Amino acid sequence: MKKVYKFLSVFLASSLMLTGCIGGGKDKSNSSATEDLGLKDVSFPLKEKVTLQFMTQSSALAPKDPNEKLIYKRLEEQTGVHIKWKNYTKDQFIEKRNLALASGELPDAIMDAAFSDYDLLKYAKDGTIIPVEDLIEKYMPNFQKVLEQAPEYESLITAPDGHIYSFPWIEELGSGKHRIQVVDCLPWINVEWLNKLGLKMPTTTEELKEVLIAFKTKDPNGNGKADEIPLSFMVNHGGEDPASLFAAFGLGDNWDHTVVTNDGKVVFTAAEEGYKEALKFMHELNELGLIDVEAYEQDWDKYVAKGKDQKYGLYFTWDKANISGMNDKYDIMPPLAGPSGEVNVAQTNGFGLDRGRMVITSANKNLELTAKWIDKMYEPLQSVQNNWGTYGDTKQQNIFELDKTAGMLKHLPLKGTAPVELREKTNIGGPLAILDEYYGKYTTKPDDAAWRLDLLEEYYVPHIKAENFYPPVFFSLEDTEEKAKIETDLFEYVNRKRTEWMKNGNIDKEWNEYLKELDRLGLKTWLQIKQDGYDRTVKK
Repeated sequence: MKKVYKFLSVFLASSLMLTGCIGGGKDKSNSSATEDLGLKDVSFPLKEKVTLQFMTQSSALAPKDPNEKLIYKRLEEQTGVHIKWKNYTKDQFIEKRNLALASGELPDAIMDAAFSDYDLLKYAKDGTIIPVEDLIEKYMPNFQKVLEQAPEYESLITAPDGHIYSFPWIEELGSGKHRIQVVDCLPWINVEWLNKLGLKMPTTTEELKEVLIAFKTKDPNGNGKADEIPLSFMVNHGGEDPASLFAAFGLGDNWDHTVVTNDGKVVFTAAEEGYKEALKFMHELNELGLIDVEAYEQDWDKYVAKGKDQKYGLYFTWDKANISGMNDKYDIMPPLAGPSGEVNVAQTNGFGLDRGRMVITSANKNLELTAKWIDKMYEPLQSVQNNWGTYGDTKQQNIFELDKTAGMLKHLPLKGTAPVELREKTNIGGPLAILDEYYGKYTTKPDDAAWRLDLLEEYYVPHIKAENFYPPVFFSLEDTEEKAKIETDLFEYVNRKRTEWMKNGNIDKEWNEYLKELDRLGLKTWLQIKQDGYDRTVKK
């Protein structure tokens, strides 16, 4: 991941001028932030306990009060800082966060903030959040060390006006096309059914069709009922979408319909002939009754419930453990050859960086204290726990055991527990940084991550024809607004037609009008913004 690109210099020239100054902008009369505690030259643990007020989000599986998490209990002991939380479940958080920011009811900081680039630039411009590069330089040696070890991240978190407005989440697991995010929607096939019917693993799209027909007609679960679901997915739902099949017909597809060719051209996949042919194939499967009738509208809970009952012949997700369980009934299906006979894999534009993971508001009167508390998050052992969970919990299953001699956190076996569920109960999200060099020094790789990386390396990476992927470009506010404005209608239209064509066909008849509508919705402008951003980030 590191040094794959020549990144932007820290201070990019831009016509965008953001105000975002400390103490400026927002009316803080309704602020819930902490009064000035008068602390200088802060070192932990404090002699007397103090309180800061933060907002955050957490899973519905986690305690309502974040301070019940063992990680936060230990942090309070280590620092002498008690955090008074306004905590919302993930489904409520964005709405509650935005209401608080609009009303001026500002906490000291927002953790696990889910700020988009647009949010960062907008709230910086109106003075709701503050630039933090001076705080990093003065008070944050742990985070500075991360940026020294991996200097490309300083460019990636720096806004086009030269300021840094947030503290990131960084998780490295491999780099370039060998990173763990290189393919999102992996296909998982029921090998128990294959074996029972005497079928081989499909290697072409035509062979897949024949396998799915057998799943539908030959009662592979042996219960005498036609209740098998040959193929299921959640259309337009990231890792659960069947996009990984599309590369058999051309450049392929991914969640943001963006691929980058080897000559650096940004391509909108949903306007390509190969995309059309892939949807024709999906419609053929639908006409044969091979696709789950709920695939076009089901939610996550329904998708998982059927997966846990092993009803699927083939389905898509990041990790089978979260759907059908970590058992031998399902295995990864290698990429398929399409009508041309070629095998291709399209990269997902995933990257282990979330720029807007934590922000400090302009109501904060204890900047040194807050910055030093946040800097604790970037200690290697703390970052590891923030990301995955902790050790030594006597009340519930642990992610780690602590090897005190080696100063290392070692992942424990999950024992059948879905990794997402256990992590959401115990981790705290971030900010944090986990660099590739931490593995074997501060932590082991999670078993599920190491396993996934091995699968990708064996089956998918060798077939990735395009070496490039689209990096996390930090656009100006103007470009961010224009891009988002176009995407609202463009992606809604593309995703709606994607579903319609899978179900109803007629793509040949409607294709030319579809392309015209893409142009009307601003595709050319969108592509230019994306291309310019890519060129700035990669080629300079």
